[in-house]
Amino acid sequence: MNNPTMLNQRQIEITEDDLPLHCPIPSMQLWNSHPRVFLPIEATGEVLCPYCGTRYILKGGAKAGHH
Repeated sequence: MNNPTMLNQRQIEITEDDLPLHCPIPSMQLWNSHPRVFLPIEATGEVLCPYCGTRYILKGGAKAGHH
């Protein structure tokens, strides 16, 4: 069975200026939005949104010493 949310998967690079990260981000179109969810990206440098499958990548990678 195909998961329709995976067909719309995209990848977005963000910077520290975009933190704290939440999805959907302001540049996303309203028809493609879902409830706002904050995503913990600092520790790993990347994270997937559980709603839409968007992959966020933190420019510069994970932050050392972040819990």
